[in-house]
Amino acid sequence: MAFGASSPFLFVVHPSVPARSVSEFVALAKAKPAQLNYASSGNGTPPHLAGEMFKSMARVNIVHVPYKNAAPAMIDTISGQVQTMFVILPLGLPHVQAGKVRALGVTGTKRSPLAADLPTVAESGIPGFEVIGWNGFLAPAATPRLVVAKLNGEFSRALKQTDVPQRLAAVGYEPAAENTPEQFLAYMKAEVAKWAKVVQQSGAKVE
Repeated sequence: MAFGASSPFLFVVHPSVPARSVSEFVALAKAKPAQLNYASSGNGTPPHLAGEMFKSMARVNIVHVPYKNAAPAMIDTISGQVQTMFVILPLGLPHVQAGKVRALGVTGTKRSPLAADLPTVAESGIPGFEVIGWNGFLAPAATPRLVVAKLNGEFSRALKQTDVPQRLAAVGYEPAAENTPEQFLAYMKAEVAKWAKVVQQSGAKVE
């Protein structure tokens, strides 16, 4: 019915990794094929597919290490058991700010206001790279169109309330611009097609 809010991922590395930019990491990965590991919150999850997209677009060979969820993946990245991971900004930014991991880039199409000095992966040598964590509001398929339109308007109105953007920003999310049910449906279809291509190219499976 309506796009709600979104947040980019952070591309982070353990401080021992001798790369301070995306381009330096790509060069390192090419010099050490299959010697660098990236953590994810499990097979088929957004961080896993983000890593596979990165491998394809950067033409590098880094090894996927799946975990049961994001927390242990983050812990092992912090400890240096794995070298890198893509982590949703709200979870990763506090560890970046504490110096436990180093952020090389954000995965949105633009820089995040919460980390304005951090370049996007796309502007760092991998044009077109984009991974966004997003949330929206849905209703059962049989919901009457008038009801869907009414709910869409109410959600859009709520997202414009003064305190809502502030609360979302506090946890690393940005409210979506006003959108129609048709626009949200088109976005979801585009996302499905985008990630289906990544799955097909990488052979990623849920095990």
